[in-house]
Amino acid sequence: MSGAAGEYMIILETEETTQALASFLARQAGAGDAILLSGPLGAGKSVLARAFLRAFCQAPDMEVPSPTYTLVQPYAAPACTVHHFDLWRLGGPDELDELGWDDARDGLVLVEWPERLEDLTPPDALHVTLDVRPDGVRVAHLRGWAGRFDAQALRAAGFEPAPAVQAASEGLWGPHGTDETASGASAPDGARD
Repeated sequence: MSGAAGEYMIILETEETTQALASFLARQAGAGDAILLSGPLGAGKSVLARAFLRAFCQAPDMEVPSPTYTLVQPYAAPACTVHHFDLWRLGGPDELDELGWDDARDGLVLVEWPERLEDLTPPDALHVTLDVRPDGVRVAHLRGWAGRFDAQALRAAGFEPAPAVQAASEGLWGPHGTDETASGASAPDGARD
């Protein structure tokens, strides 16, 4: 039961499942990587981001403030520096220069609201789209990093990945693997996670 090359859907039954997925991804990540978190308000982007940063930095009790107003927060990790970007308030991709985007790319970048990157979206990024289905079930759609993990590795880590084709047919992500939800919207105007 594998998805298209590097495309999987995972049911996130609990907050602990989301945290476990973040820990799994942290074990796969390293310098030069980009992880792009998309999804509507309340889908779990902040939960996943905090858990990922704690796992990647090997600091389970680390305080992880939201970079909503600062737009970027750096963290020293054993493998490399990781920069957590929240681009909700970004006026445009040209403002990324002022935030140190190019230097941050030497380490690892974790980006919430990555659609604001526009042409600066790293082509080799892992796209993680979180959503809440109409029945209240949270799901994560993973796209990218085909050479890093597969359905077997996800199952060995305790997940039951569904093929990406199933996720698309169930309306769990947009027509091109975008962050569009089944309702067709990334997030309501003025809303953020």
